[in-house]
Amino acid sequence: MLSVVAPSAGLAARLAGFDPNVLDAGRRLAALDRFFSARSGREKPGRFWRVDLEAQVPAAASVDPSAGSVSIEGAAGRAVVCDLASAAREHAGLLSRVFGATAAGTTKFGALATAFAGTGAFVYLPPDCACDDPIVVRYAIPGGASVFPYTLVLAERGARATIVERLEAGAESFACGVTEIVTEESAGVTCASLQTAAPDATVLQTRAARPGRDARVSWAVAELGAGLAVTDVSVEIERPGAQAALTALFFPNGTQHVDVASTMRHDVGESASETIVKSAAVDRGQARYLGNIRIAHHAQGSDASLRDDALLLSSRAHIDSVPALEIAANDVKAYHGATVGALDADQIFYMESRGIGRTQAERMIALGFFEPAVERFPTEALREELRRALQSKLP
Repeated sequence: MLSVVAPSAGLAARLAGFDPNVLDAGRRLAALDRFFSARSGREKPGRFWRVDLEAQVPAAASVDPSAGSVSIEGAAGRAVVCDLASAAREHAGLLSRVFGATAAGTTKFGALATAFAGTGAFVYLPPDCACDDPIVVRYAIPGGASVFPYTLVLAERGARATIVERLEAGAESFACGVTEIVTEESAGVTCASLQTAAPDATVLQTRAARPGRDARVSWAVAELGAGLAVTDVSVEIERPGAQAALTALFFPNGTQHVDVASTMRHDVGESASETIVKSAAVDRGQARYLGNIRIAHHAQGSDASLRDDALLLSSRAHIDSVPALEIAANDVKAYHGATVGALDADQIFYMESRGIGRTQAERMIALGFFEPAVERFPTEALREELRRALQSKLP
C-alpha cells in the first residue's frame, strides 16, 4: 500500500521494530533520511511514462518486520547459507564485509531497503568452495504488506556458486529490496532473479556487485510481475581481469510499467563487461531501459558491450531504450546498440507460406525473440519456467 505524501515520521517510528544486530538504529535512521532526500534519477512522468517514482513511499502501517518470509534451499558443503538475522548473530564479521560494501545503499530505493533490512539471506562461500547445485532464496510477501528483502553474497578466492532469487508478492504489496555481491580473486558468482508479483504490487529492486581480481559476476534478471517493477543493476569493476555480465528480460502487459537501469562501471583497465537486454510490450504495457557503460580515464584495455532489443506487440504499447557510453580512456573496446520495432512482416509471411497460421507465427516469433536472453539463465528448469511465463503474456 502506498502513501501519496511521504510519511517520514511514521516510517521512522517503525524502525524500532527491526533487528539492531542487523543494523543499528542510528544507521537505519540515516538510511531513511537518504531515501527521502535522494532522487530516483528517473525522468518525471510524461506522455508515455505515467508513474512518478519520487512518490513511491510505503504506508507506515503496512511496515511490519514479521510480515514477509524467506526460505533457502540448496545449501550444502562448506558454504554458509542462512537468514539475515542468524548471520548478524553468528557471522557478524563476515556479514560486515559485504553489507553496504557496494553503492547499492546510496541509491534512493537502496537506502529505503537498507533502513528496513531484516527479511533477508546471507550466502558465504569459503575459499575454493564450489556449489554444484543452485542456492535458491525465496521471498514471500503477503498482500497489503511492505517488505524489504535483502540478499548478501560473499565469495572468497576461487569460490563458485549460482544463486536463484525468487520474489512472490501478493495483491497491493510493496517490496523494496537489495542484493549485494562481493567476491575475492578468481571467484565466480551467477545470480538469477525471477520476480512474479501480483499485477497490482509494487516492486523496487537494487542490485550491485563488486568483483575481485580475475573474478566473474553474472546477473540474469527477469521482471515478469507487479504493476510497477523498477530495477537498478550495477557492477563496480575495480580490479583487473574482472568480468561482468548482465542479462535482463521483461514483458509488460495490461497496464504494467517496468523500469530497468543498468550500469557497468570500469574503474580499472583489462576488464570486460557484456549487457544483453530483451523486452517486449503488449496491450498498454509501458517500459523504459537506461543502459550505461562508464570507463574511467585510467581504465585502458577495457572491453564493454551493450545490446538492447525491444519488441512492440500492440499499437498502444511503448518502450523507451536509452543506451549510453561515457568513455574517458582512448585504448578501449566499447559498443552499444538498440532496436525498437514491431514483428517482422517478412518472417510472418515466410511462416504463413509454410502452413503456419498468422497468430501462431506471431507467437513463435515473439518467443524466439526472447530466446537469446532465456538461454543465459541457469538451469533448464528455470529456462522452461521463463518460457511458460513469457508465453502466458502473449495475446
